[in-house]
Amino acid sequence: MASYCTGLPLPPQKDTNMKLSNKAEHNEDVVRNFVAAWSRLDAEELANYFTDNGVYHNIPLAPARGRDNVEKLISSFVSTWTGTTWEIVNLVASDNVVIVERIDHTRGVGKSVDLPIVGVFELEDGKIKHWREYFDLAAYEHGMGKD
Repeated sequence: MASYCTGLPLPPQKDTNMKLSNKAEHNEDVVRNFVAAWSRLDAEELANYFTDNGVYHNIPLAPARGRDNVEKLISSFVSTWTGTTWEIVNLVASDNVVIVERIDHTRGVGKSVDLPIVGVFELEDGKIKHWREYFDLAAYEHGMGKD
C-alpha cells in the first residue's frame, strides 16, 4: 500500500475484533453460568441452556440430540448424584466457541469422584448448540461405583 510505504498513517479500519470479543465474552458468561447451574442438579434448567436441536456428546458415549433428549441424559446423571461442583481450571472463548478445562467434584450416596474434563461448547444466539465432553469414563464409573 502506498500510504504505508510513504510513512503516511493508514486509514482507520473497522474494529471487528471488538464485536467478536463481545460475542466471546457473552458466550463465556453463558458457559460459566451453565457450569455453575450444575450444582443445583436441575435437568430441566440445564437443558434450557441448549438450542432446540442442541447436541450433548459425552465422547465415550452416543450423543443426545435435541433439547428433550439432552434433558433425559442429564437427568440420568443427576438422579444418582447428591451434589456436584465444577471447578474451572482454564477457560478460553473465541467467537462462538468456549473451551473449558475443569475438575468435576461429584458425590453420590457413599461415593465420589474428582474428574478432570475438557468441554468444548459451540454456541448460537446465546444457547449451546453443541457440547462435547472429553474425559475418562472408566475413572468416572470407578469413582461412582459403577464398574
